[in-house]
Amino acid sequence: MASGTQRLTASPVQLLREALGDRRAIRQKLSRVGRTARLWLNRDELERRMRCLEEAGYVSERPSRAQLAYGALDMLRFVIVPAARDYYGKQGIDFNFHQVLRFLDDPVSLMDPTGILSERDTIIGHLLQVTHLNPIYDLQLMDMWSDGLEELERQVSAMVNGTHPRARTIGAVIEDPGYHQRLLQYVRRYRADRRVPDLVRDQATIREDEHFAAAERTFATLPGYLEYCRRLPRDPRRLLRRHLTLTRFPLELEVLPASLH
Repeated sequence: MASGTQRLTASPVQLLREALGDRRAIRQKLSRVGRTARLWLNRDELERRMRCLEEAGYVSERPSRAQLAYGALDMLRFVIVPAARDYYGKQGIDFNFHQVLRFLDDPVSLMDPTGILSERDTIIGHLLQVTHLNPIYDLQLMDMWSDGLEELERQVSAMVNGTHPRARTIGAVIEDPGYHQRLLQYVRRYRADRRVPDLVRDQATIREDEHFAAAERTFATLPGYLEYCRRLPRDPRRLLRRHLTLTRFPLELEVLPASLH
């Protein structure tokens, strides 16, 4: 990994300023927060999105909103957070400070870890902002919009060319100088053939933990996450008790690709 990226060379104060952006950028972020909050209350939009996911073949039986919420919590605690801590620790990057930068760059990306109730450009921004463990999930989310993958490719290309409107703030967060170029190549290959091998980030030894490995396989794809949610209890009280007592990913709920057909 090159050492010349802004994230690795700038001072903490400079990184905070760049991630926050100017007044116009701050207004845009606050506006996105409001729009995202309204999406959570918009049942018609959730219905439209779930219908798109059904038509794309990602889900056959819809999970409830409670199942989606608790499935998202499990995704966070069993995959996203441990993988990020492991990855950033090996880069010599403070995990907590990095989350502060991510929040300042785009607070909306932390409001909805599943992306199912996020705006299209919020998901794209998140994909640009974070060196993903595996971006296939986010590319599958793009099927909720007719122009999703096309717009994703356009914005990744703009980041590579340095013309994206959020290039400066994202530059204060992203630590891998080659990530956007690799992502652009992957998006183009995926648009041409969806059977292209996934762009998987190296995670060193963390995959030796069978619980993490099973959770990663389950939550790597959108169909895997939705199927996992469907297998959870439907009763909110049982979901809460389960969340409070479960400390490791349950191996019996692992979703394998073969079980999605």
